[in-house]
Amino acid sequence: MGWMHYELAGMDLADVRFAVSPLNELVLSLRAWRDPGRFPVHLPWLRRVQEARPTLDGEMLLALTNDVMWTPDFLTPRPGSPLTRLDDELAGVAAVDDAVVLHDLAAVHPGGLPAPLRGPLPRVRRRMLDALTGYWDACFAPVWPRMRAVLQADVVHRGTVISARGAGAMFADLSPRVSFADGVVSVRLGTLSGEFHRSTTGAGLTLVPTLFTRAASAPISPEEPPMIMYGARGTGTLWQAERHVAGDALVAVLGRARAGLLTALEQPASSTDLARRLDVTTSAVNQHLRVLRDAGLLTSARSGRSVLYLRSEVGDALVGGSGREAR
Repeated sequence: MGWMHYELAGMDLADVRFAVSPLNELVLSLRAWRDPGRFPVHLPWLRRVQEARPTLDGEMLLALTNDVMWTPDFLTPRPGSPLTRLDDELAGVAAVDDAVVLHDLAAVHPGGLPAPLRGPLPRVRRRMLDALTGYWDACFAPVWPRMRAVLQADVVHRGTVISARGAGAMFADLSPRVSFADGVVSVRLGTLSGEFHRSTTGAGLTLVPTLFTRAASAPISPEEPPMIMYGARGTGTLWQAERHVAGDALVAVLGRARAGLLTALEQPASSTDLARRLDVTTSAVNQHLRVLRDAGLLTSARSGRSVLYLRSEVGDALVGGSGREAR
């Protein structure tokens, strides 16, 4: 058991900032793919994306973690803000020094690199980035708005705690592994021994909520930028099915399934996201969406590899009129 100690410069909370990283979530989620039983809260999502797995570079994705759930540090970089974009983070990965990539991969696989990580590094890096991009498009992009909402809600909560009860209370609430005393933030490391010290002067300390950890972690090297990743609040509610109550008149006209979809589409959503939210199959949702769109009740637009649906003005009027009728 080890410790990382971050000494806040002059106990100045201006050195502490929060950020959200889509790349961190993408990479850390591979631990749930390797061992779903350790992440039971994500089983509904894992079941829904199961059909996409054969289309992905599974060998490479699984090579990016190991049996004790380590991931390469260069794939979980410190994000710059709560609004970090995946494309920017992947561009950063493409620019990481070769020596750092080789060191981090060897740290995850000390007994020898698995086959997908062997060979000329430019080719390995390209395959790695392609595998992560494909994984994002197929499994993350449709549900990322919901994930991001949970992460950003956690950041807002932590800010409220700081305002009401101070920094000590906020750090103590992050995880049982995190403590704060005399201007020093300490993180108990579960996998390595020793103690590491780092001042945040000139670098700051970044706190990163994640949906794919049950504890808290920090880089083990004092040379790494100060960062603590911790479990976000609300993760347990992430995949709960939503129930949208449609008016009786709307149900009588459209049927319960289509009336529920039309009621749910006040904000844009993909068929995959709707299927997850409403706890039905994607194929069933797509069939209903096509009927509603052909009837002029929905509009659709492509966003990357996903198609987003939204109620049209006619759909809005129908839902609004049904609500007034129901009352």
